[in-house]
Amino acid sequence: MWTKSHSITTNEVTKEQMWRLFADVNNWHTWDEGIEYAQMEGAFTAGNHFILKPQGGPKVKIELAETIPNQKFVDLTRFPLAKMYGEHTFEETSAGLKITTTMKVEGLLSFLWVKLVASGIASGLATEMPAQVKTAAKL
Repeated sequence: MWTKSHSITTNEVTKEQMWRLFADVNNWHTWDEGIEYAQMEGAFTAGNHFILKPQGGPKVKIELAETIPNQKFVDLTRFPLAKMYGEHTFEETSAGLKITTTMKVEGLLSFLWVKLVASGIASGLATEMPAQVKTAAKL
């Protein structure tokens, strides 16, 4: 299994603001330049799914595997012979809100999907997470 995490700690937003940012899947493209569009019908709850179209890439179906409002959500993308999980947590600390994204890929062809997809996502977290905070601060 391949795993890569990135965290930031901030006093600019609350966990509720971050949750609202992510729960509004249909507007992800407004703050993530790597997304052409994302579409979800229904609630941001475990078991639901959405369609995400990355810039220059094919549409993918992503399932919400776990949701704990204002604390954590885990998304799951199924690839041939591999699964990719994105775990997003919001933890209050004495230094501020700690926001962590952990990407995990497992399965027989995980090495391929890490190379094609997951490593690019992970390498962009350092610049994407401050943009998420900036957008969430306005909510």
